[in-house]
Formats: sequence, structure tokens, C-alpha cells
Amino acid sequence: MARGQEQVEELSGTAKAATLLISLGPEKSAKIFKHLKEEEIEQLTLEIANTRSISPQMKEDVLNEFYQVCLAQQYIAEGGIGYAKELLEKALGSEEAEQVIKRLTSSLQVRPFEFVRKTDPSQLLNFIQDEHPQTIALILSYLPSAQASMVVSALPAEKQADVAKRIAKMDRTSPDVIKEVENILERKLSSLVTQDYTIVGGVDAIVDILNTVDRGTEKHIMETLEIDEPELADEIRRKMFVFEDILSLDDKTIQRVLRDVDNNELSIALKGTNEEVQNAIFSNLSKRLAEMIKEDMEYMGPVRMKDVEEAQQKIVGVIRKLEDTGEIIISRGGGDELVV
Repeated sequence: MARGQEQVEELSGTAKAATLLISLGPEKSAKIFKHLKEEEIEQLTLEIANTRSISPQMKEDVLNEFYQVCLAQQYIAEGGIGYAKELLEKALGSEEAEQVIKRLTSSLQVRPFEFVRKTDPSQLLNFIQDEHPQTIALILSYLPSAQASMVVSALPAEKQADVAKRIAKMDRTSPDVIKEVENILERKLSSLVTQDYTIVGGVDAIVDILNTVDRGTEKHIMETLEIDEPELADEIRRKMFVFEDILSLDDKTIQRVLRDVDNNELSIALKGTNEEVQNAIFSNLSKRLAEMIKEDMEYMGPVRMKDVEEAQQKIVGVIRKLEDTGEIIISRGGGDELVV
């Protein structure tokens, strides 16, 4: 039987995905394959190979379903599940909107605390700062690192390291616990939590947050963890990049970074660091520029530590951005060594 004679509802998820990729064409499909796991690529390749024919109507139906799911995801991101359902009902009707939402939540799982992402960090801080550190850690684990970092930075100093430690040590959280916390924040979303345990938090989550907070907060948390949880602190530090880690970069990488760094920021940043780091920077500048920055450092006089830390953090931000785009590679301990 040709695929075009079947109803879309009768197709498996793999068959729908294969039909979608065939419809999109090889160039777009190749880009999508880059984001899939090997097992998924194998399944889709086999399914595409076994697909003999697809009717124009089947292509249209699959593409339309895919568009509806993408649209629903966008609406959920903009205003939550209730907002998405309301807009989809206007566009598709009540029954079809219900099916799209159900299909999306069962296959892709809407993240808990989605509505909190629209909340201003200062308002969120007022709402959760008196909660138990474990509750705060759970909520922050679901938020974007930029939003979570602002909340962590504004927490009382005695809570910062405790919350950071709890995020790092968080592994799996019972849906019942998530529901209870969500009910306090927003009753609407409690029904979206599936009965599967949700993996959240972990070392990578706290690294993302610490990479974004201000340098003072980062140093306070790490110094506290080094006393209370030295092994955890070592694991976090191996995954982080701080200003002094410039010493671990090769000359070519340092030179690439310095091309994107403001000279005034560099002068301020170097005021608060040791001679070894300064030499690593100066040796990768032209002699004339190095002398100019040394003069700036000498004539600017005393500089507030806060300004030094902000300047250093901006340079670290440049390094992380270049790493994210693949322009530089940072070799870290614990399995990230380069093989030549």
C-alpha cells in the first residue's frame, strides 16, 4: 500500500519524521541530521530507505502537523500552555487544538516552571528568597542560566553557596515534589508534569549559572565549596573558565581573543591579576600596544576591585563566546584533551 493511502494518524512517529525529511529535501535534512543521535539517524535512514512513495496529500498533511506543533511550542514559550491553547483554538478549533497540545506534551514534554521564565528576576527573588534552599535550587535548575544567575547573585551571601551546592548535587526529582512546588508558584502547570522522573540540575547546570554570575558571587561560592565540598568544587572548576585560566591557552588562541577585547577593559582587568597572567597577555601583543597598556595601568591609579572583576568577566565572556562558535578550543581536564 502506498503511503499516500494511509491516514497521517496511522503513521508512527518515525514514519512521520521520515516523510518530513523527504519533503524538506536533502540539504535541509542533512542539517537536521547533525542534531540527532546516531541511533535516531539509523532509524530514520532505514525508514527513508523503505519508503517507496508519498502522495502530495500525505506530504502536505505531515508538513501541516509539523507546523502546528512548532507553532504550539512557540506559543508555549511566549505565554505558557493556556496561552498556546487559546490561540490554537482560534486558529484550528477546539478539538484539533486539544490534539496538538496533547501530542506536544506527550512527545516533547513541556518543562515545568515555564511560566517563571517570563518573570522578572527581581520579582522572582522576592517571591522565593525566603523559601528553603532546596526549593530555590529546584526552581533555578529549570530556568535559563542568565535568569538564574541574577537570582543567585542577589541571594544573601550565606545562601548562595548552599543553593549552588544543592543545584550541583541535584539528580532526579520526583514529579510529586515538582507538582507541590509548582502549585505554590502556578497551579496551571502542575498537570503537565509526567510521571517519569525528571532529570534536572547537576554539575553542568551550576557551571552554566556560575559562568554567568558576577565574579564576586562566583568567587564566594567557589571558596565556600572548596571548604565544604572540595571534590565537588574541583569538578565544577574543571568545567569552568575563569580569567586566570588564560594561562592555559596557547599563544595563537590568546591572540585571537585579544582581537575582540577592548584595550581599556584589558588595562583594568590586568590591574587585579598576577605578573604571570600579565606576561602571558603582553607577550601576545605588539611591543607598542603592550607598552601603551602598561602606561594606562600605571596612570589610571587605584581601581575598584568591582571594576576589575567586571572587566575580567567581560574578557572571559569573549573567550566563552569564541569557544561556543568553535573559533577557539579550550582543553580542559577530565576527558577534553585534544588528540593530534
